[in-house]
Amino acid sequence: MSSVVLCGLSKSYGAVQALRGIDLAVEPGEFTVLLGPSGCGKSTLLNAIAGLDDIDTGSVEIGGVDVTRREPSGRGIAMVFQSYALYPTMTVRRNLSFGLRVRGVRRTEVEERVEWVTELLQLSGLLDRKPSQLSGGQRQRVAIGRALVQQANVFLLDEPLSNLDAKLRTEMRVELKRLHQRLGATIIYVTHDQIEAMTLATRIAVMRAGSIEQYAAPEALYERPATLFVAGFVGAPAMNFLSGSIGHASGPVARIEAEAIPLDGYPCRSLADGREIVFGIRPEHVSLADDATRAPVIEAETLFIEPMGADTLAWFQYGAPAHLGPAAAATRERANGQGPSDARHEPGLAIRPDDRAAVVAPVVAGASDLRACRGEASACIVDLIAIVNIVSYHVAGPPLFVPC
Repeated sequence: MSSVVLCGLSKSYGAVQALRGIDLAVEPGEFTVLLGPSGCGKSTLLNAIAGLDDIDTGSVEIGGVDVTRREPSGRGIAMVFQSYALYPTMTVRRNLSFGLRVRGVRRTEVEERVEWVTELLQLSGLLDRKPSQLSGGQRQRVAIGRALVQQANVFLLDEPLSNLDAKLRTEMRVELKRLHQRLGATIIYVTHDQIEAMTLATRIAVMRAGSIEQYAAPEALYERPATLFVAGFVGAPAMNFLSGSIGHASGPVARIEAEAIPLDGYPCRSLADGREIVFGIRPEHVSLADDATRAPVIEAETLFIEPMGADTLAWFQYGAPAHLGPAAAATRERANGQGPSDARHEPGLAIRPDDRAAVVAPVVAGASDLRACRGEASACIVDLIAIVNIVSYHVAGPPLFVPC
């Protein structure tokens, strides 16, 4: 296990600046994920660590040694590519051993390492097959095995699951998690899939336009996003954003159009009256209530419902479409005799497109964090992190949905 430390890494392609002064520290044994949209620079950063791309400024340290000017072969890394990059004319056995044989590793040691990785990745029945005779998941296991036999200090994986179908991606995520727990290796993993990032990583570096927006554990990214971009990018479905401003009544309030949502119970620093904010509500923190709900409300219109098996996704429109766009409310059903699964079967208890709904934000002490977002001078986030379930139903008056 080795640490990886990047200091002031910058890289340009002509007028396009792909990396902008990247600082990153990966501890020994960590599973760090570089997460971001296409074109944010995550693969460029991985290639810079591997030595496949020269950098303009900055330094790369692996295991406390400056390897900035070393060739990839001298950095003690092993890499798994998105396209597998297996040799089509070689069997699985020869694909696994090829790099070791080229480096002149003793034959007995080559056989021992191939046997070890074969058992580890359950490849024993595939050793005499060629890549064309393997499924996508099997090819990916061979590509990972070829990296593991190198017994490198650091493993670099560039979107290794993106070519697999949904079922295989889930299976391979489990395999990768198991491997990391068993080997304790230092892994840097690139993906645009936040589910992969959240389930695999010990820490995630969220990237945007060549910079790291936030580097933190998955739970911290989700519950305490540092910027508006991180808040909107991490989470599926995405966080809902409502524009408003800070006001004061008997205490601080978030003013959303004509409504005032009390912020008394939320830890937040003092903000000037009238300052513009963005009120962020996670979809899973939205639930439906009845007419007895007593709290400030924000009216919204139901657009459509998306049944997704265990979850149901409801889309609401708040304000003018050009101003805020649709807001999503995720629902989670429970078959426990009292949960939403029963309520859905009762007559008249269904939310329908064109119904009117209302957002209600009750105050829960310590449940959120209001602060100015780095890089978003005029915006703040209120992130509601309490866990609730959604009950979909229709009442005589306008139905309500409530973030708790």
